[in-house]
Amino acid sequence: MKENTFALSGQIVDLIQSRIYPGRITICDQKITEIKELPSAEQRYIMPGFVDAHIHIESSMVPPSEFARMAVCHGTVATVSDPHEIANVMGVEGVDYMIKSGKKGHFKFYFGAPSCVPATPFETAGFTLNANDIEKLMARDDIYYLSEMMNYPGVLADDPEILKKLEAAKRHGKPIDGHAPMVMGDDIKKYVGAGISTDHECYDIEDALEKIKLGMKILIREGSAAKNFDALIPLMVQYPDMLMFCSDDKHPNDLIKGHVNLLVKRALQRGYKLMSVLRAASLNAIKHYHLDVGLVQEGDDADFIVVDNLNDFNIMQTYVKGRLVAENGVSLMQRRKEEACNNFHAVPITADDIRVPDQGKRIKVIASMDGNLTTNTIIASPKVVDGNMVSDTTRDILKMVVLNRYKKAKPAVGFINNFGLKRGALATTVAHDSHNIVAVGCSDEDIVRAINLLTVTKGGMVACSETEFALLPLPVAGLMSLEEGNRVAEDYERADKLAHEFGCTMYSPFMTLSFMALLVIPEIKLSDKGLFDVAQFGFTSLTV
Repeated sequence: MKENTFALSGQIVDLIQSRIYPGRITICDQKITEIKELPSAEQRYIMPGFVDAHIHIESSMVPPSEFARMAVCHGTVATVSDPHEIANVMGVEGVDYMIKSGKKGHFKFYFGAPSCVPATPFETAGFTLNANDIEKLMARDDIYYLSEMMNYPGVLADDPEILKKLEAAKRHGKPIDGHAPMVMGDDIKKYVGAGISTDHECYDIEDALEKIKLGMKILIREGSAAKNFDALIPLMVQYPDMLMFCSDDKHPNDLIKGHVNLLVKRALQRGYKLMSVLRAASLNAIKHYHLDVGLVQEGDDADFIVVDNLNDFNIMQTYVKGRLVAENGVSLMQRRKEEACNNFHAVPITADDIRVPDQGKRIKVIASMDGNLTTNTIIASPKVVDGNMVSDTTRDILKMVVLNRYKKAKPAVGFINNFGLKRGALATTVAHDSHNIVAVGCSDEDIVRAINLLTVTKGGMVACSETEFALLPLPVAGLMSLEEGNRVAEDYERADKLAHEFGCTMYSPFMTLSFMALLVIPEIKLSDKGLFDVAQFGFTSLTV
């Protein structure tokens, strides 16, 4: 054999033919050149590597080159990646940063063109990508699809700019991702009719079934904040070819523990068919997005994993284009040098900047939900001290602040329920989608202290009180660190632990907080410009 040729035998899992058989694969020059069926072979399973069908790499808080080093340990060989987060901060320069970083490692990143930058006109982002920008991106060979069309009101209203973006994707023959939480009836028919083919925002079976019947592919999501695996996995029985697995957002401490492999194990433990589960973890995404990811067929790229058995499903080895990139949970990929880039101009604020005078009225409070991106609205009487509305830890109604990070501006202030903090404050520049500074805390002084720490580091996340703090700097666009993945996970865990010591009851407080400024997820959110009613798609008053 040539020096760059090798063979591997075991039980070959063929997703195309829906069979498992003993055999040997031969790899030469990154390709599978031969597959030979044998009378018997070792009891290890050779199968296609996993594909995350929708993820924002930025939420791992490391650049793509470092994300790849972490993900291959869990059998992931490719991701369908939406660089929406960094595009809101850096525009096309940010998209190019992600693509360049992704090319530094032995991993397959498939980036899309962010369709909604900013997501709405009701918030301040660092950049705007218009229809002409999208046309240019769609024409590029390194852009594979139009990322989630979260401005569904614009689609339904026939917004000319939105329609031009959709037409650009169609003209270049590239798939269009959806984002349509609770959109049903005639509205979802029109949304799908616009050419949008997937949705990762289904919260129950009824929602998903309606979309499936219209031809949409449903992404079963299990991220650090949003989790709908339990609600949607029963679809695997009747609609296995319409499903894909994704994480959407995965914080570094969770990525260390597992990735798509965890969804595979959970589905198999619940008794779903092996072939159906593995197709949702690889084949379905490869077909839908036209990815050049191997499926253990002759002539394919040698992208595959070796698993010890089909019960414990331990990943023994991960190969990408014939290169062994991880073995027994250890990444074999070298770290790559990355540079920082940023767009941050916020300046320190004072407690006077976030004071809200009492008007003698009740207030609208954002009712957040653990493990869910949606919120509800509750009406409550505010706690008033010295004529100003303040946080009330006894009723768990805390002040929330969003500060424009791109220019000096007056902070927006609201109130939120269910964070459970009894002392201190949390703040982060990972704040979907525009990534301004979002903070919540038990006193005005605590909130200001947390925000001002981030104005010094030019981005990051922090849990702090008057006497202690845990800080994770994120110098890459205020979203990602330049440190090694395990170190980032440890720093994140430290901040997360302190948040829980402060009394926070959320499983993932920073991830949940990061979505409280996301104006395209119902019901009520806070942008840097004010309190926002998603159903009415407009600003609303704090008081009632």
